[in-house]
Amino acid sequence: MNEFEKDVQSKNNDVVDSIMGFGFSFVFFALIFAIGVVISVVGQ
Repeated sequence: MNEFEKDVQSKNNDVVDSIMGFGFSFVFFALIFAIGVVISVVGQ
């Protein structure tokens, strides 16, 4: 047996971690898009 399988660093579920990573990146890019839209509307 692999020695790293006996002593894992994180016991979290990978699905939860991937959902959180996708959520944070989605919010980040949506925020950048919203800032760009606001600048575009104000600039007109």
